[in-house]
Amino acid sequence: MSNSAAADTVERLAAALRGRPLPRVRALHLPPTPWTGTKDGEFCALELDDGSLGVSYVLLEDTLAGLAARHPHGDALAGDDPMAWARCWADASAPPLRRTIGYAAVNALTRHLHDRAGYVPPTAPDSIGGLDPRPGETIGMVGYFPPLVRQVTARGARLVVVELRADLAGAHDGFRVTLDPAALRECSAVLMTSTVLLNDTLDVLLAFCRGARAVAMVGPGASCLPDALFERGVSCLAGVWIEHGAAFVQALRDGAPWGTHVRKVAIRRDATGAAQPGAAAS
Repeated sequence: MSNSAAADTVERLAAALRGRPLPRVRALHLPPTPWTGTKDGEFCALELDDGSLGVSYVLLEDTLAGLAARHPHGDALAGDDPMAWARCWADASAPPLRRTIGYAAVNALTRHLHDRAGYVPPTAPDSIGGLDPRPGETIGMVGYFPPLVRQVTARGARLVVVELRADLAGAHDGFRVTLDPAALRECSAVLMTSTVLLNDTLDVLLAFCRGARAVAMVGPGASCLPDALFERGVSCLAGVWIEHGAAFVQALRDGAPWGTHVRKVAIRRDATGAAQPGAAAS
Protein backbone atom coordinates (compact mmCIF):
# COMPACT_ATOMS: atom_id res chain seq x y z
CA MET A 1 0.00 0.00 0.00
CA SER A 2 1.39 3.41 -0.98
CA ASN A 3 1.92 6.25 1.46
CA SER A 4 -1.14 8.18 0.31
CA ALA A 5 -4.64 7.23 -0.78
CA ALA A 6 -4.17 9.39 -3.87
CA ALA A 7 -0.96 7.66 -5.00
CA ASP A 8 -2.45 4.25 -4.24
CA THR A 9 -5.63 5.00 -6.19
CA VAL A 10 -3.74 6.25 -9.23
CA GLU A 11 -1.45 3.21 -9.18
CA ARG A 12 -4.48 0.90 -9.10
CA LEU A 13 -6.14 2.78 -11.94
CA ALA A 14 -3.01 2.61 -14.06
CA ALA A 15 -2.66 -1.11 -13.42
CA ALA A 16 -6.30 -1.82 -14.26
CA LEU A 17 -6.12 0.22 -17.48
CA ARG A 18 -2.67 -0.90 -18.61
CA GLY A 19 -2.41 -2.55 -22.02
CA ARG A 20 -5.47 -0.93 -23.57
CA PRO A 21 -5.75 2.43 -25.33
CA LEU A 22 -7.22 5.17 -23.17
CA PRO A 23 -9.61 7.87 -24.37
CA ARG A 24 -8.01 11.30 -24.41
CA VAL A 25 -9.37 14.41 -22.74
CA ARG A 26 -12.19 16.04 -24.69
CA ALA A 27 -12.84 19.09 -22.52
CA LEU A 28 -12.72 20.67 -19.09
CA HIS A 29 -16.11 22.08 -18.12
CA LEU A 30 -16.32 24.86 -15.53
CA PRO A 31 -19.26 26.39 -13.66
CA PRO A 32 -19.88 30.14 -13.92
CA THR A 33 -17.36 32.48 -12.29
CA PRO A 34 -17.66 33.89 -9.68
CA TRP A 35 -19.38 31.17 -7.68
CA THR A 36 -23.16 31.40 -7.91
CA GLY A 37 -23.62 30.47 -4.25
CA THR A 38 -25.33 27.17 -5.05
CA LYS A 39 -24.07 23.59 -4.78
CA ASP A 40 -24.47 23.29 -8.55
CA GLY A 41 -21.61 25.76 -9.00
CA GLU A 42 -19.15 23.96 -6.73
CA PHE A 43 -17.74 21.44 -9.22
CA CYS A 44 -15.89 21.24 -12.50
CA ALA A 45 -16.04 18.23 -14.81
CA LEU A 46 -13.40 16.64 -17.01
CA GLU A 47 -14.81 14.86 -20.07
CA LEU A 48 -13.03 12.12 -22.02
CA ASP A 49 -13.45 11.27 -25.68
CA ASP A 50 -15.67 8.30 -24.86
CA GLY A 51 -18.07 10.52 -22.91
CA SER A 52 -16.80 9.53 -19.45
CA LEU A 53 -17.14 12.43 -17.00
CA GLY A 54 -15.49 13.01 -13.65
CA VAL A 55 -16.13 15.89 -11.27
CA SER A 56 -13.94 17.71 -8.77
CA TYR A 57 -14.66 20.35 -6.11
CA VAL A 58 -13.47 23.85 -7.07
CA LEU A 59 -14.17 26.05 -4.05
CA LEU A 60 -10.98 25.45 -2.08
CA GLU A 61 -9.27 28.84 -1.81
CA ASP A 62 -9.23 30.53 -5.26
CA THR A 63 -9.34 27.35 -7.35
CA LEU A 64 -12.41 28.28 -9.40
CA ALA A 65 -11.08 31.73 -10.32
CA GLY A 66 -7.70 30.24 -11.19
CA LEU A 67 -9.20 27.58 -13.42
CA ALA A 68 -11.38 30.13 -15.20
CA ALA A 69 -8.36 32.37 -15.80
CA ARG A 70 -6.08 29.61 -17.10
CA HIS A 71 -8.63 27.43 -18.90
CA PRO A 72 -11.34 29.80 -20.15
CA HIS A 73 -12.18 27.57 -23.12
CA GLY A 74 -13.62 24.11 -22.57
CA ASP A 75 -11.39 22.46 -25.16
CA ALA A 76 -8.09 23.88 -23.87
CA LEU A 77 -7.04 20.45 -22.59
CA ALA A 78 -8.36 18.52 -25.59
CA GLY A 79 -6.09 15.64 -26.56
CA ASP A 80 -4.29 15.48 -23.22
CA ASP A 81 -3.52 12.15 -21.55
CA PRO A 82 -5.98 11.78 -18.64
CA MET A 83 -3.62 9.45 -16.78
CA ALA A 84 -0.96 12.16 -16.79
CA TRP A 85 -3.50 14.51 -15.22
CA ALA A 86 -4.53 11.83 -12.72
CA ARG A 87 -0.93 11.64 -11.54
CA CYS A 88 -1.06 15.38 -10.76
CA TRP A 89 -3.60 14.63 -8.03
CA ALA A 90 -1.23 12.08 -6.50
CA ASP A 91 1.64 14.59 -6.50
CA ALA A 92 1.42 16.48 -3.20
CA SER A 93 3.83 19.11 -4.57
CA ALA A 94 1.69 19.91 -7.61
CA PRO A 95 -0.18 23.25 -7.63
CA PRO A 96 -3.77 23.03 -6.31
CA LEU A 97 -5.26 23.81 -9.73
CA ARG A 98 -3.50 20.88 -11.33
CA ARG A 99 -4.46 18.58 -8.46
CA THR A 100 -8.11 19.62 -8.87
CA ILE A 101 -8.05 18.74 -12.56
CA GLY A 102 -6.15 15.59 -11.66
CA TYR A 103 -8.87 14.43 -9.30
CA ALA A 104 -11.52 15.06 -11.97
CA ALA A 105 -9.40 12.91 -14.29
CA VAL A 106 -9.32 10.13 -11.68
CA ASN A 107 -13.10 10.19 -11.45
CA ALA A 108 -13.47 10.21 -15.25
CA LEU A 109 -11.06 7.28 -15.62
CA THR A 110 -12.92 5.42 -12.87
CA ARG A 111 -16.16 5.84 -14.84
CA HIS A 112 -14.38 4.63 -17.99
CA LEU A 113 -13.11 1.60 -16.08
CA HIS A 114 -16.53 0.77 -14.65
CA ASP A 115 -18.18 1.08 -18.07
CA ARG A 116 -15.56 -1.15 -19.64
CA ALA A 117 -16.14 -3.79 -16.95
CA GLY A 118 -19.91 -3.50 -17.20
CA TYR A 119 -20.14 -2.46 -13.56
CA VAL A 120 -23.00 -0.19 -12.50
CA PRO A 121 -22.98 0.82 -8.80
CA PRO A 122 -26.20 0.50 -6.80
CA THR A 123 -28.40 3.46 -6.02
CA ALA A 124 -27.67 5.11 -2.68
CA PRO A 125 -30.35 4.71 -0.02
CA ASP A 126 -29.97 8.34 1.08
CA SER A 127 -27.54 11.27 1.02
CA ILE A 128 -25.55 10.21 4.09
CA GLY A 129 -23.98 6.99 2.85
CA GLY A 130 -26.53 4.72 4.52
CA LEU A 131 -25.14 5.52 7.98
CA ASP A 132 -28.56 4.88 9.55
CA PRO A 133 -28.15 7.20 12.57
CA ARG A 134 -29.66 5.71 15.72
CA PRO A 135 -31.38 7.59 18.53
CA GLY A 136 -28.88 8.60 21.19
CA GLU A 137 -25.68 7.76 19.30
CA THR A 138 -23.14 10.38 18.32
CA ILE A 139 -22.46 10.96 14.62
CA GLY A 140 -19.47 12.94 13.39
CA MET A 141 -19.50 15.20 10.34
CA VAL A 142 -16.45 16.78 8.72
CA GLY A 143 -17.54 20.19 7.47
CA TYR A 144 -20.86 21.92 8.09
CA PHE A 145 -23.48 20.86 5.54
CA PRO A 146 -26.96 21.99 6.72
CA PRO A 147 -29.05 19.58 4.58
CA LEU A 148 -27.05 16.63 5.89
CA VAL A 149 -27.28 17.93 9.46
CA ARG A 150 -31.05 17.61 9.34
CA GLN A 151 -30.86 14.04 8.03
CA VAL A 152 -28.85 13.05 11.10
CA THR A 153 -30.59 15.02 13.86
CA ALA A 154 -34.08 14.15 12.61
CA ARG A 155 -33.42 10.54 13.60
CA GLY A 156 -32.61 11.41 17.19
CA ALA A 157 -28.83 11.11 16.94
CA ARG A 158 -26.42 13.62 18.44
CA LEU A 159 -24.18 15.37 15.92
CA VAL A 160 -20.64 16.71 16.23
CA VAL A 161 -19.42 18.81 13.31
CA VAL A 162 -15.68 19.32 12.81
CA GLU A 163 -15.06 22.63 11.07
CA LEU A 164 -12.22 24.95 10.10
CA ARG A 165 -14.34 28.09 10.48
CA ALA A 166 -14.00 29.47 13.99
CA ASP A 167 -17.14 31.60 13.60
CA LEU A 168 -19.27 28.43 13.49
CA ALA A 169 -17.85 26.84 16.64
CA GLY A 170 -20.14 26.26 19.56
CA ALA A 171 -23.52 24.77 20.41
CA HIS A 172 -26.32 24.94 17.86
CA ASP A 173 -29.88 23.66 17.73
CA GLY A 174 -29.45 19.89 17.85
CA PHE A 175 -25.70 19.76 17.20
CA ARG A 176 -22.38 21.30 18.12
CA VAL A 177 -19.47 22.53 16.04
CA THR A 178 -15.85 22.13 17.10
CA LEU A 179 -12.49 22.99 15.59
CA ASP A 180 -10.88 19.91 17.15
CA PRO A 181 -10.85 16.79 14.92
CA ALA A 182 -10.11 14.66 17.99
CA ALA A 183 -13.82 15.01 18.78
CA LEU A 184 -14.39 12.33 16.13
CA ARG A 185 -13.11 9.78 18.64
CA GLU A 186 -16.43 9.97 20.48
CA CYS A 187 -18.43 9.28 17.31
CA SER A 188 -19.81 5.87 16.40
CA ALA A 189 -20.16 6.83 12.72
CA VAL A 190 -18.57 9.60 10.64
CA LEU A 191 -19.61 11.45 7.51
CA MET A 192 -17.14 13.33 5.30
CA THR A 193 -16.96 14.61 1.73
CA SER A 194 -14.32 13.99 -0.92
CA THR A 195 -12.89 17.46 -0.21
CA VAL A 196 -10.61 15.68 2.25
CA LEU A 197 -8.93 14.08 -0.76
CA LEU A 198 -8.01 17.51 -2.13
CA ASN A 199 -6.86 19.20 1.06
CA ASP A 200 -4.87 16.15 2.23
CA THR A 201 -6.67 15.74 5.55
CA LEU A 202 -7.98 12.20 5.00
CA ASP A 203 -5.30 10.32 6.92
CA VAL A 204 -5.40 12.71 9.88
CA LEU A 205 -9.18 12.42 10.11
CA LEU A 206 -9.27 8.65 9.74
CA ALA A 207 -6.83 8.32 12.62
CA PHE A 208 -9.58 9.69 14.87
CA CYS A 209 -12.23 7.37 13.40
CA ARG A 210 -10.77 3.99 14.30
CA GLY A 211 -13.54 3.25 16.77
CA ALA A 212 -16.36 4.17 14.40
CA ARG A 213 -18.68 1.45 13.10
CA ALA A 214 -18.87 3.24 9.74
CA VAL A 215 -17.11 6.04 7.84
CA ALA A 216 -18.98 7.29 4.78
CA MET A 217 -17.51 9.58 2.13
CA VAL A 218 -20.29 11.35 0.24
CA GLY A 219 -20.90 13.95 -2.45
CA PRO A 220 -20.50 14.22 -6.23
CA GLY A 221 -16.71 14.02 -5.99
CA ALA A 222 -16.82 10.73 -4.07
CA SER A 223 -16.77 8.76 -7.32
CA CYS A 224 -13.21 7.49 -7.55
CA LEU A 225 -11.94 3.92 -7.43
CA PRO A 226 -12.78 2.90 -3.85
CA ASP A 227 -10.22 0.19 -3.03
CA ALA A 228 -7.52 2.37 -1.45
CA LEU A 229 -10.07 4.26 0.63
CA PHE A 230 -11.66 1.04 1.86
CA GLU A 231 -8.29 -0.28 2.96
CA ARG A 232 -7.74 2.89 5.00
CA GLY A 233 -11.04 2.66 6.88
CA VAL A 234 -13.72 4.22 4.68
CA SER A 235 -16.74 1.90 4.65
CA CYS A 236 -18.89 3.52 1.96
CA LEU A 237 -18.16 5.71 -1.06
CA ALA A 238 -21.37 7.51 -2.05
CA GLY A 239 -20.91 9.59 -5.19
CA VAL A 240 -22.83 10.17 -8.42
CA TRP A 241 -23.35 8.25 -11.63
CA ILE A 242 -23.81 10.68 -14.52
CA GLU A 243 -26.63 9.30 -16.67
CA HIS A 244 -27.23 12.14 -19.12
CA GLY A 245 -23.79 13.48 -20.01
CA ALA A 246 -24.63 16.25 -22.48
CA ALA A 247 -27.45 17.62 -20.32
CA PHE A 248 -25.25 17.44 -17.23
CA VAL A 249 -22.45 19.39 -18.94
CA GLN A 250 -24.81 22.07 -20.21
CA ALA A 251 -26.37 22.52 -16.78
CA LEU A 252 -22.98 22.67 -15.06
CA ARG A 253 -21.68 25.31 -17.46
CA ASP A 254 -24.90 27.34 -17.08
CA GLY A 255 -24.84 27.12 -13.30
CA ALA A 256 -28.22 25.39 -13.43
CA PRO A 257 -29.32 22.45 -11.25
CA TRP A 258 -27.96 19.18 -12.61
CA GLY A 259 -29.29 16.74 -10.04
CA THR A 260 -31.84 15.27 -12.45
CA HIS A 261 -29.04 14.23 -14.80
CA VAL A 262 -27.21 12.08 -12.23
CA ARG A 263 -28.04 9.20 -9.93
CA LYS A 264 -26.74 9.04 -6.37
CA VAL A 265 -24.87 5.77 -5.88
CA ALA A 266 -23.14 4.02 -3.00
CA ILE A 267 -20.35 1.44 -3.15
CA ARG A 268 -19.82 -0.40 0.13
CA ARG A 269 -16.84 -2.28 1.42
CA ASP A 270 -17.68 -5.99 1.60
CA ALA A 271 -17.48 -8.12 4.72
CA THR A 272 -13.80 -8.90 4.18
CA GLY A 273 -12.82 -5.27 3.64
CA ALA A 274 -12.05 -5.74 -0.06
CA ALA A 275 -13.35 -3.42 -2.75
CA GLN A 276 -15.12 -5.56 -5.31
CA PRO A 277 -15.62 -3.04 -8.18
CA GLY A 278 -11.93 -2.31 -8.65
CA ALA A 279 -11.01 -5.97 -8.41
CA ALA A 280 -13.61 -6.90 -10.98
CA ALA A 281 -12.58 -4.15 -13.34
CA SER A 282 -8.95 -5.13 -13.32
